[in-house]
Amino acid sequence: MDELKQKRSPVTYDPEAQVARSERSVVSDARPRLLDSVREAMRARHYSRRTEEAYVMWIKRYCFFHRLRHPAEMAEPEINAFLTHLAVKEKVSASTQNQALSALLFLYRHVLAREIGELGNVIRARKPHHIPIVLESQLTTPRFDENGGMKSGS
Repeated sequence: MDELKQKRSPVTYDPEAQVARSERSVVSDARPRLLDSVREAMRARHYSRRTEEAYVMWIKRYCFFHRLRHPAEMAEPEINAFLTHLAVKEKVSASTQNQALSALLFLYRHVLAREIGELGNVIRARKPHHIPIVLESQLTTPRFDENGGMKSGS
């Protein structure tokens, strides 16, 4: 037991290091970080937590797509490039692309206080075409008859 105590290095208190750490935290707290501002704006408008998580994720992906540039430095062409990338390269659904667009519009309107102009030629994700399935009466009649269902008039 005594050997363990001897091997441990003593913990020293360095007041200068403590002051330097506290000054850094004061400096970094002076201006809220982007995603903290997004969360704050969403909570002020009573958005759900899941919507908040989704929007923060889309804003992060947008920033990473543009190699960590701050969104304040970017505008319509970068939004267009990101949404087009989602549709073409990642092949996301139309609703997913719309959610990403909504997140970016929220960011620019409510956090950065900038209105987004015309996005122009964004390649939109395709909405699926639902083809109705119609059964022929010849296929349905035997099944109904087997199960004691209604008989057709033909």
